[in-house]
Amino acid sequence: MQSLGLGLALSFAFTGEAMAQDIHFSQFYMSPLTLNPACAGAFKDVDATLNYRNQWGSVSSPYKTMEAAVDLRAFQKKWKSGFLGLGLNVYNDVAGDGNLTTTMVDLSLAGHVRIDNHQLLSAGVQGGFGQSSIQVSNLSWDNQWNGFEYNSQLPSGETFKNQSFLYPDVGAGVLYQYNKGEMYVSGNDNLQSDIGFSVSHINQPMQTFYASSTDQLYMKYTLHGNMTFGLKNTPLSLMPGFVFYRQGPTQEIMVGSLVKYTLKEDSKYTGYVKGASIALGAYYRWNDAVVISSLMEFANYAIGVSYDVNVSDLRTASNGLGGIELALRYVNPSNFLYQNKARF
Repeated sequence: MQSLGLGLALSFAFTGEAMAQDIHFSQFYMSPLTLNPACAGAFKDVDATLNYRNQWGSVSSPYKTMEAAVDLRAFQKKWKSGFLGLGLNVYNDVAGDGNLTTTMVDLSLAGHVRIDNHQLLSAGVQGGFGQSSIQVSNLSWDNQWNGFEYNSQLPSGETFKNQSFLYPDVGAGVLYQYNKGEMYVSGNDNLQSDIGFSVSHINQPMQTFYASSTDQLYMKYTLHGNMTFGLKNTPLSLMPGFVFYRQGPTQEIMVGSLVKYTLKEDSKYTGYVKGASIALGAYYRWNDAVVISSLMEFANYAIGVSYDVNVSDLRTASNGLGGIELALRYVNPSNFLYQNKARF
């Protein structure tokens, strides 16, 4: 198979192998269902997110990723020992000059068991369909170089089976949470933590545009964790987190923390005063980027903004410019309710 032109090569250069890698978000804590289906219903009665990422515009046609997701709890009043979680996750990713497009629609079902008032154990499954497509007419090829110049009228020598295909997708995961303490500004001695592991693409669906190719999508293994612990008798909280991906021959490690300042909490009785906080911090994606992140919360809403500063060998071409990411989240109940939020 002839090597692809610059546009398609850049589409694959940052993911290891063609069609081998998934999307990722720098604000991974704002996209729980892309991490693990066990997150469906794990954190709130209702949790809805919108994410947008624009990357590598300084190097080639930018990668653009959009996601919409919602998850909720069910039967938590009927089952004293646990409850169910339901989730829907949809994303669209467009990469490179060839407009390599991936669209995925996944449904998640999770079961959550209360070990006690402070511990929750969850397991989930995910299933759905994906579609991949490419615009071959936008690409250039080795065979179209005549020795002196590029000529788009020359035959490429490439044989495509199709330029779009559908495939089923299956995943599963587990999640553990431990929460304890109070979150009032006056005390702020709380601890909220979670750690999870998931496997995506268990069925390893076929991923190829070529008639002679039998490439399959690698299974992806994800290990992730987040923590929020208050600095007692202050409005400050530390929010460290990490994520580790392994997919075929490639891997990604990201670790860092936000520092959160609680401006105010919801009023105890009237509800007229709404809680608010602001958080700033940084994460490091190993051998790739430093991610500057911010998170603003007001009542039931949160807005996250981050920017990747490229520090890999590609910085010569990118001038350190990576990508911007925006996230919007709605949760119910609010994170600022005047109550013990360290119980499930």
